[in-house]
Amino acid sequence: MTASKAISVLKRTSLVLAATMALALSATAGAGAQDAQGKEVERKGASGLPLPRFVSLKSNRVNVRKGPSKDHAVDWVFSREGLPVEVIAESDNWRQVRDADGTEGWVFHSLLSGRRTALVMPWSKEGGQISLYRRRNANSGSIARVEPGVLGSLQACDGSWCEFSVNGYSGWIEQERLWGVYSGEQVN
Repeated sequence: MTASKAISVLKRTSLVLAATMALALSATAGAGAQDAQGKEVERKGASGLPLPRFVSLKSNRVNVRKGPSKDHAVDWVFSREGLPVEVIAESDNWRQVRDADGTEGWVFHSLLSGRRTALVMPWSKEGGQISLYRRRNANSGSIARVEPGVLGSLQACDGSWCEFSVNGYSGWIEQERLWGVYSGEQVN
């Protein structure tokens, strides 16, 4: 084989290897992976549901383990029913979750609910109050004021505003002020 043919074969082999690696990486990548046409591909867990996704806790006592089985030690215990958590991975009947503080651990799937809830600005350390509006408009008038860390139920989100219910009040709040819904996500 001549040197030029060997280089040509080597180049083709490198291109095939690079394409294979790119496909493998996109298949294992998280949210934001793209298919061959450049369209975003939704990552799904073993349950067939999208990853990541928000859910809420079904109970006032939910053990969070270091790994996906009862053989793993309990790392801490959630003690607030309805608290939103983000499912970031799945392993059989176990879900790896992340809370609003960024802490991660494993929870048995039956302790989670698809009911959507959210926390009002849990990242805020300054306090203050946030308005709950009559309509999807900051000029529509405030019907209530809520503090950071308040837990409520999501009724709907249009990508910018969410209908949010808390303590008998139901109104609209800017989606960016909530933890438990993604930026731009629509919830029906």
